[in-house]
Amino acid sequence: MATGSKRKTPPGILLLRRIRGRNWSPKTFRYAILLITFIAYACYHASRKPSSIVKSVLHPEPSTKPPREHINTYPWPVGNVFVKEEETDADHVNKGWEPFNGKGGTSRLGEIDVAFLACYSLGMYVAGHLGDTLDLRLFLTWGMIGSGFFVGLFGMGYFWDVHAFWFFLVMQMAAGLFQATGWPSVVAVVGNWFGKRKRALIMGIWNAHTSVGNICGSLIAAGVLEYGWGWSFIAPGFVMSLGGVLVYLFLAAYPEDVGFPDINSNSGKFIKRRRNIEEVDVEVAGESSGSEPGYEHKTGVGLLQACMIPGVIPFALCLFFSKLVAYTFLYWLPFYLSQTPIGGEYMSVKTALNLSTLLDVGGIVGGIFAGYISDKFKARATTAATFMYAAIPAMLVYHFYGGVSQTVNILLMMVTGLFVNGPYALITTAVSADLGTHKSLQGDSRALATVTAIIDGTGSAGAALGPLLTGFLSTLGWQAVFYMLVVGALCAGLLLTRLVIAEIREKLGYVDEVPASEPLLDESR
Repeated sequence: MATGSKRKTPPGILLLRRIRGRNWSPKTFRYAILLITFIAYACYHASRKPSSIVKSVLHPEPSTKPPREHINTYPWPVGNVFVKEEETDADHVNKGWEPFNGKGGTSRLGEIDVAFLACYSLGMYVAGHLGDTLDLRLFLTWGMIGSGFFVGLFGMGYFWDVHAFWFFLVMQMAAGLFQATGWPSVVAVVGNWFGKRKRALIMGIWNAHTSVGNICGSLIAAGVLEYGWGWSFIAPGFVMSLGGVLVYLFLAAYPEDVGFPDINSNSGKFIKRRRNIEEVDVEVAGESSGSEPGYEHKTGVGLLQACMIPGVIPFALCLFFSKLVAYTFLYWLPFYLSQTPIGGEYMSVKTALNLSTLLDVGGIVGGIFAGYISDKFKARATTAATFMYAAIPAMLVYHFYGGVSQTVNILLMMVTGLFVNGPYALITTAVSADLGTHKSLQGDSRALATVTAIIDGTGSAGAALGPLLTGFLSTLGWQAVFYMLVVGALCAGLLLTRLVIAEIREKLGYVDEVPASEPLLDESR
């Protein structure tokens, strides 16, 4: 945003304000912020899901399974969870789609995933800094519209009969760059409106958007899959663009934009508010407007300065391995389920898609549970590490016993999702927001989006590596993939060891030195 430009109150809020004749209360704005950012990032995750949905169509399993009878064509919860395909669809499904249906099809699918996630990871560092210097509302709006556009173009490859690998690679890379705008922006917006008290629990509940987005994306993509795999990308891409319009109209990214002071400079409370405001213009750069109550000019920090905040590097490296595990499940679980006998039977592609969403149901519980525990005991690092260690036996038990029956598979999958997504949700939300308002910034810098980008950008590098390795390791057998996931979870827990020790020492009353994780325990702001 150019120097001297101004942020304006979102047009949708201006319209509602004129209709009501007065401004909303801070509490109402907070509810609205949680809802809009929840919908926004659910759209981001929904638009990422098609890649995993169509894997079994682009690179079908060998046709060695027994014939199936047709039950219904609707995904759950409209239809049954366990759905068998029509025998007449078998030839089309088994044919696949060039260039993914050859001998190296799984490797190419892995390369598509890593192209998306690599661009997402690299773009995150730039997006975080831009998010702290530009208008978050406009930044997020264009990020969502651009992302939806390129996700839709990937699906158009089906209708245009495109079989060039470079086309799908470029579309995924472009989508990854635009998707990088999402996470730093929504975390920064929520951090702008909520103080540290009960932040992890609030964000743990709010972070359910990740799992809700995955579930909705799976249902949308699976529901239109029978009309051609291209629709599985176009439909979520269209929803994503609509979400961008919602953000533009109603997202008040900063309290100052609607007449309230910066919460992070007022002990987590709003000390006053203005009613009957027609419009609030706030200087973003240059000389700040002293007429705006509570407004305090802030400039974005650099990447190096943000990296020097205590706790940023350990949590960023932890998230590298945590997201390696989580995104391997995100991108490969439906394919794994379609390749693995459960109760002595192979399930259809649609059943695998439906069943995979239950991992995210467990993930919702895990995010809330991790947030509640870390708030109660004021121990972010210990909570995250404990969940990662618990994920190790959960994944192994799921792999070795998930094939016993459908019921056992569902239960073990949900338990695995609880422990895998719990620390991932905690680190990318409450921990990032805590560090983004670290006291070393002395209140004169805006670092929420930058810190979030560093942590999640580093994590996304692991998210790119996991699916890529899976594409190769799956050719050796799925046991090799699960051993990789175990090693990843172990590394994630070990990287927080120093912070865990510091938290335990503080709980035991050792105050001879300042613990490294003290900023995460400070509730004074």
